[in-house]
Amino acid sequence: MSLTAVFFVGVGLAMDACAVSFAKGISLKKNVKKYAFLLALAFGLFQGLMPLLGWWVGTHFEALITSVDHWIAFFLLGFIGLNMIRESKEAGAECEACVDSISGKEVLLLAIATSIDALAVGISFAFLQVSILPAVCLIAATTFVISFAAVFLGNRIGGKLGKYAEIAGGVILILIGLKILIEHLFG
Repeated sequence: MSLTAVFFVGVGLAMDACAVSFAKGISLKKNVKKYAFLLALAFGLFQGLMPLLGWWVGTHFEALITSVDHWIAFFLLGFIGLNMIRESKEAGAECEACVDSISGKEVLLLAIATSIDALAVGISFAFLQVSILPAVCLIAATTFVISFAAVFLGNRIGGKLGKYAEIAGGVILILIGLKILIEHLFG
């Protein structure tokens, strides 16, 4: 598999992280640069590590991993999305739906949830002619850049939409989880 093909795989894998970054950018009212960097770093790191891990375990655990990865992503993204919606409903004023920070625990959960499909890609890399280290570095860098930009775009749009943007962000996360589940069950 060429690096050009790996790049396009990386762009595809980054779309979940992009959507989540956009949704989190919507709710940020302070420290946008800091959290854009942290989210992009976490998403890029996990999007790079998961294919490496998948490649490593490849043939040994393929059936086990691919049989539950979609459920894990669905529940994690659904839980976080519902929590975002709940928090926006609790906020009285529009500005209260916004947050000053994102917890490390939430960043970790989001990074894991959005990178589970990368684990499956890594498993497929085990059966293809892929130079794994350049591939995972390219996937990680692609995800970093896309996620970083998505936080700023979400923040720019979110500031105009207030608490409705927070609800939209939660719905986006739930829909991503549902999309992952449906793709694995029926695709």
